[in-house]
Amino acid sequence: MNNRLLIIEDNEQNLYLMRFLLEKHGFSVIAAGDGEAGVAMALQCDPQAILLDVQLPKMNGYAVAAALRKRPRFDGVPIIAVTSYAMVGDREQILAAGATGYIEKPINPDTFVAEIRRYLSGNMETVDE
Repeated sequence: MNNRLLIIEDNEQNLYLMRFLLEKHGFSVIAAGDGEAGVAMALQCDPQAILLDVQLPKMNGYAVAAALRKRPRFDGVPIIAVTSYAMVGDREQILAAGATGYIEKPINPDTFVAEIRRYLSGNMETVDE
């Protein structure tokens, strides 16, 4: 199994922090700055997981998750929403669109990589508490 992660994030500071933490722990990170580019990159790079912002230019995270879930090759790929959308119902809406899980921004640098690893291992019950 590869260790390649795709981050679809338009905020450079958020992208920098996630990339820094993940690369420090041995992951290879590929990034896209909007939803359309994210879908195209996912089709090209065969990621182990996709970290997805919800509020994106060109194609929002809901549409990205739904588009990827229509393709059988992404059936076993975790799509993890990493978003500041934290109102009642936001989590349920992105999960209904096809995301595997949800991490609120701002991310916690002390726990972020461990959360991603739990999704990769399939052990999500501790993440979704």
